[in-house]
Amino acid sequence: MPLRGGLGASRVVLPSFAKGRAPAACLLDFMAQRFASVSRADWTQRFAAGDVLLANGSPASADSPLHSGQTLYYYRTVAEEKPIPFAAHVLWQDEHLVVADKPHFLPVVPSGQYLRETLLVRLKEQLQLPHLSPLHRIDRDTAGVVVFGVRAQDRGAYQQLFRQRSVDKVYECIAPYRAALAPALAQGLERSSRIEPSPAHFMQQCEVDAPPHQHNAHTTIRLLAHQGQWAHYQLHPRTGQRHQLRVHMAALGLPIRYDGIYPTLTPEGSSNYAEPLQLLASSIAFADPITGQHRFFASQRSLLAL
Repeated sequence: MPLRGGLGASRVVLPSFAKGRAPAACLLDFMAQRFASVSRADWTQRFAAGDVLLANGSPASADSPLHSGQTLYYYRTVAEEKPIPFAAHVLWQDEHLVVADKPHFLPVVPSGQYLRETLLVRLKEQLQLPHLSPLHRIDRDTAGVVVFGVRAQDRGAYQQLFRQRSVDKVYECIAPYRAALAPALAQGLERSSRIEPSPAHFMQQCEVDAPPHQHNAHTTIRLLAHQGQWAHYQLHPRTGQRHQLRVHMAALGLPIRYDGIYPTLTPEGSSNYAEPLQLLASSIAFADPITGQHRFFASQRSLLAL
C-alpha cells in the first residue's frame, strides 16, 4: 500500500472459518473486536475516510461481510499528536543506507502516543522510501546518529552486524564530576554488570547481583574534561542493553544531566525542551557487508558546554 504522509499501512488477515461461522457480522465489527484498544467510533471514522483498504487497494466498506482469509490494510492514527519542534538532518544517503542525525525528544519509530512525529515516518515521507527501516535504536531522549536500511533484501546482513557486535558505537555525555573516580575514568573505566527490568517501574532498568560470566552489559567510560561540578565523558558500549549507558552512569553516582528516568523517574509528559538529556550518539563505524566499504558516520550535534 502507498505511504500516506510517510506512514505505511498495517495489515491484518482474517482467520479461516467455516461457512456461516464468521467471527463477526461485518468488517467494522471484526476490526472493533480485533483491536479493542481502538474505539468503535474511531474505526467507523477510519472506514468512512477510506483508511481501511482491501488487498486491491480499494476502500473497504464498514458493513461488508467477512470472507475467510481476507486481507485488510489500515492506517494508524493518533488523536491530537503534538508536533515535536526539532528536525533531524540526513548525514548520508545511498541505495543501501540512510544515516540521520536525530535531535533530542524525537522517537525513532512509532510507539504509543507517537506516530507521525517520529524519525522513521518523517524520513519515509521526506525521502519517499517506503521500505526504510532502522537498523538499531536510540532512546527518544538521546540525540545523534541513527542508521537505516533502504532495501528490505539488505536488512538481514546489516542487522547481523549489530547482533554480532561488529559495530563500533561511541557516545558522549555530560554528568557530575567525582574527583575520587577521576584517575580511573581518565584511563578508561570498565563497567560490567547484569542489567534487567526494574521491579520498581516498567520504564526503568537496574543492575542486579550476578557473577561476571552472567554480565550482559559492558561499557568503557572515559573522562574527557571537567569544569567545576560537571564533566564531559566518552562512553563506548560493547553491548546494547536497554538504557545501558544511563544505568551504568547512575550506578557510578554520575547520573547524566537532565535524565528524567535515572536515578529518579519523573512523571510522563514532563519533558522540558530547555533541558534535553545530555547524551549524544556521537559516531558509529562498521564494515559494510554489502559494499565492503568502511563506514564511519559522526553526529554534527553537540552537548552543553561545561
